Amino acid sequence: MDGNLPLELNAFVGRSAELGALERVLGTARLVTVTGAGGVGKSRIAARAAVRCAPCDGVWRVELAPVRDPEFVDYAVVEALGLTDHTTRLPRETLRAHLAERQLLLVLDGFEHLVEACAALVCELLRQVPGLRVLAVGRRPLGLAGERVFPLAPLSEDEAVELLLSRAAEQGPAVADGPEVREVCRRLDGIPLAIELAAGRLRSLSPERLLERLDDRFRLLTGGGRDALPRHRTLRTAIGWSHELCAPQERLLWSRLSVFAGQFELEAVEYVCSGHGLEADDVLDVLTELLAQSVLAREETPAGVRYRMLDTVRAYGADWLEAAGDAARLRRRHRDWYLGLATWCELDWFSPRQNEVAARVEAELPNLRCALEHCLAEPDAAYLGQYLAGSLWFYWAGCGRLSEGRHWLEQVVQLDSGHERSRLKALWVLGYVAILQGDRVPALAALQECREEAERSDDPTAVAYAEHRTGCLALVTDDMARAETLLRSALERYQDIGELNSNVLMGQVELAMARAFQGDLPDAVRLCEDVRRVCEDHGERWTRAYALYVLAYAAWADGDPARARALLTDCLAGAHSFHDLLGSVLAVELLALVTAVQGDAAEAAVLQGAAARMWPSVGLPLFGSAYYNAPHELCEAMARERLGDERYEEGLAEGARLVREAAVSRALERPPAAAASPRGPVRHATAGVTMHEPAASRAQKGGETAG
Repeated sequence: MDGNLPLELNAFVGRSAELGALERVLGTARLVTVTGAGGVGKSRIAARAAVRCAPCDGVWRVELAPVRDPEFVDYAVVEALGLTDHTTRLPRETLRAHLAERQLLLVLDGFEHLVEACAALVCELLRQVPGLRVLAVGRRPLGLAGERVFPLAPLSEDEAVELLLSRAAEQGPAVADGPEVREVCRRLDGIPLAIELAAGRLRSLSPERLLERLDDRFRLLTGGGRDALPRHRTLRTAIGWSHELCAPQERLLWSRLSVFAGQFELEAVEYVCSGHGLEADDVLDVLTELLAQSVLAREETPAGVRYRMLDTVRAYGADWLEAAGDAARLRRRHRDWYLGLATWCELDWFSPRQNEVAARVEAELPNLRCALEHCLAEPDAAYLGQYLAGSLWFYWAGCGRLSEGRHWLEQVVQLDSGHERSRLKALWVLGYVAILQGDRVPALAALQECREEAERSDDPTAVAYAEHRTGCLALVTDDMARAETLLRSALERYQDIGELNSNVLMGQVELAMARAFQGDLPDAVRLCEDVRRVCEDHGERWTRAYALYVLAYAAWADGDPARARALLTDCLAGAHSFHDLLGSVLAVELLALVTAVQGDAAEAAVLQGAAARMWPSVGLPLFGSAYYNAPHELCEAMARERLGDERYEEGLAEGARLVREAAVSRALERPPAAAASPRGPVRHATAGVTMHEPAASRAQKGGETAG
């Protein structure tokens, strides 16, 4: 089944009647909302029902609890669907385009703090995407026409007892069913979260002692007004009771952990939460106790072991943190940690740990957003926001986050921080991101302002980057002479100031692209072989992929399609590993041409169709450029001549049906059907210009765009 639903890690207990009823409702309604108190088990039953009712294109879950800004609801859905879009399109436009011809179930989990934004998104998508169904999970309905509300009640007594015994057995000595166990379940009103917290205590308390302490906590911690739902008061009691049973240091850490969003790592906890009554050396032991009591969950991720706190539990801790008057200090420490993390990741991007860095930033994105929000909210921290947004350039540009990066960059450059260096970096990164999106006027404005201010403040680093990116802009607008002049000058400036990183090497690749566009393939090869050596010395894989692209183009033009294919598959694997959609589609386009040259016109047509499906998420296909369009036109002409128009169009249609993962897999794994290729350079006339086939041109643009 396609989708992203996590696997269940423990037994699903009870709910057979509710599960059957929810499945039936999902079969008749396009919008179903599971409602109920926090901790009643809404997410678990929704996931189980979704699996059973999965449409042909799968089930995709969007976790909205970590999203604090309504503006990021659309981004969260785009992220959950695994989409990458380099264009200036709004995320909602990307969603509509992606979902238009699909049959899938979208699960929106934890939306209650974002009701208006979620309702607007769901309403628009359901009206425009006939194959979409939505299963919403929250504490209240969305309030839309056609919505079927499915209230979820607590567990029955028998099911509650089964859950308590099951969870207790997972954590310690087996507990038998008996009067005290049943009384505990009745007192907790069958709410799964409360029961699981109680089960954690059965490791150290007998059911009798648990019942005695639970009775005390109920009387002490009854919350809410008389008009509040009883189960709301019960949930507050369950969490408050668990909080009271924690040792003082455990309660202290619980409250401090509430400043994190989404997942977090041990090192961050040790820095942010230590001090003022909690020594750094004690944090691990205290955190371990919170794990044992089910206050925290441990998760295995591509970034390593991480921890997560249920949203309801986090909110309870946040109330205690505010009451203690320590919230502002903890939020500053949280911000400072993630500033340091971004600094480390930027430096480590130019190293063999690029994949690790990409996974780390991906996992930390909710916390990085919180840090950026804090910087924007505090006038004295404006320069830190500029620094943070600028330092993440490699993530915005290299990992498919252009739209979000531009969102933050446009905000921070408007701030008067009093720290010119930080703002200048944010400006050139903003210009870079705008270039990658194909938005040339704002890009030029940001880069001109950066250059002028950098010269006034005598900042040679900012001057070099502004000049470099202005050269990129000339490159993608087909002004090769100006591009070469600016890029050579920028590379000289980098050498003068001792700058060497992925940006600098990408500048050399872009210069090679400009040389290739002007017909000097030997110089382009020389430049890119040098980049390749430096990248391999430093373990750099992202810029290396673009150098391989230019080398592949040169190999094809020199009549060696087998070498070109080998270079391109290496290039595509590298670009795809970073979710670099532009680098991926450029490689697929050139692979189509190489495939046609090797005699498999049918497969070349399929690859062109796959690329055509990918381009709308990048921008204008082939950038509307004669340089970039020439290899595509040559491939199409060869394929049409060999296949005929009808078979060529059938191949395009077959490729257009491939999702990105399938298209990349096919391009990497499928060998050519034939190997009859002419030797020697191929010349092709486009827009009145005769040149070596400029497949690298798109890479060129792509290199900058991706780099």
